[in-house]
Amino acid sequence: MRTLDVKEITEAVAQMARETNHFLSKDVKEAIRGQAEAEPWPVAKGVLEKIEENISIAEQGELPLCQDTGMACVFLEVGQDVHLIGGSVAAAIHEGVRQGYQDGFLRKSVVKDPLRRVNTGDNTPAHIHYEIVSGDKVKVIFAPKGFGSENMSQIKMLPPSAGEEGVKDFVVQVCEDAGANPCPPIVVGVGIGGTFDKAALMAKEALLMPLGQPNGDPFYADMEKELLSRINALGIGPQGFGGQTTALAVNIKTAPTHIAGLPVAVNINCHVSRHAERIL
Repeated sequence: MRTLDVKEITEAVAQMARETNHFLSKDVKEAIRGQAEAEPWPVAKGVLEKIEENISIAEQGELPLCQDTGMACVFLEVGQDVHLIGGSVAAAIHEGVRQGYQDGFLRKSVVKDPLRRVNTGDNTPAHIHYEIVSGDKVKVIFAPKGFGSENMSQIKMLPPSAGEEGVKDFVVQVCEDAGANPCPPIVVGVGIGGTFDKAALMAKEALLMPLGQPNGDPFYADMEKELLSRINALGIGPQGFGGQTTALAVNIKTAPTHIAGLPVAVNINCHVSRHAERIL
């Protein structure tokens, strides 16, 4: 049995809070560069180049990539052979968020109550997902989620008779309804199956997948490819100025479901698709 002090989780979360808000991952930058090179519409190409300039300025000055530094979403995979000591895991994560957002001078965007709207002042609490896995390691994934894109996400309980075409039509319609609101080019996470809540969680987890990595099932890999093509054919384009670059990627996750249901969730991310991970 391996022992791990939760202080290490606090330190990792604090580091990732600053890192993800200042630096964009290589796969996202490469996707934006590729689209900027391929985009035939001059206005869209210019917008993509401005996005690249913004990314560069943020990296050089260690400044926020976006003014919306997001709500902290933390995914924790805990090995069943790890003994966590030093206090509450949840408290350790919240403390990491508090330190990261205060030390990084990042905007605090969380309100304590959804209707009374009083800001907590330190961007806590984080939204935490736990999973027990084999082994003696702890994986921490930190994903700050801005709400310009989160607000455009949708879920629908389709009848099984809707089938593949019903799922694809719903995903495309969600992106069309979103328009320019989520700051395209977007990344589209899709969860299919499970239950109402499971589909939504899978859609968010799909946003953590590397861009350009197809689904391991050829059936869903083809669906991702078709959906990306259909979404880009909407012509919304970067920041809504038109062009062929509305989305950078579509990632799908699936789970077994009930004979009477076909849950589908779409979680949209803006082009600042932020996440990082540490293995402790």
